[in-house]
Amino acid sequence: MSTEILAPLDGRAMPLSEVPDPVFAAEMVGAGVAIEPLDTDEQTTVVAPISGSIVKLHPHAAVIVSDAGTGVLLHVGIDTVGKPDLFEVKAAEGERVNAGDPLIVFSPNAVRRLGLSAAVPVVVMDTQPGSAQHALTGPVVTGDVLYSI
Repeated sequence: MSTEILAPLDGRAMPLSEVPDPVFAAEMVGAGVAIEPLDTDEQTTVVAPISGSIVKLHPHAAVIVSDAGTGVLLHVGIDTVGKPDLFEVKAAEGERVNAGDPLIVFSPNAVRRLGLSAAVPVVVMDTQPGSAQHALTGPVVTGDVLYSI
């Protein structure tokens, strides 16, 4: 059975190999796609890419597990751990969410001004490298099917 992973924000979809982080680039956490957010100072909402339960929620990251047991990690920006003032959390750990529900709000350019990448890897945890099927590249809008697993 395949699970569709939806784009959690607008931007440009790119292979994980383009993410400036060796763990994500080598798909060590799992297969997936990253989204480079739009060039904006506006607040950008990152939404749930699947329906399920939020098992981990940090200002910069979330893990949602579907009823079928698929775990999806969203990591907002690279090297953004320990910078909670960049993010506004819109959900709670343990909460049930539907695909499209708001999780985290941030300004991509506020991240970039710190010299960090604003890329948002969207990874299905514990999957084999290269196992993301029909992965999009190029412009995406929130809710597009980013890939399936």
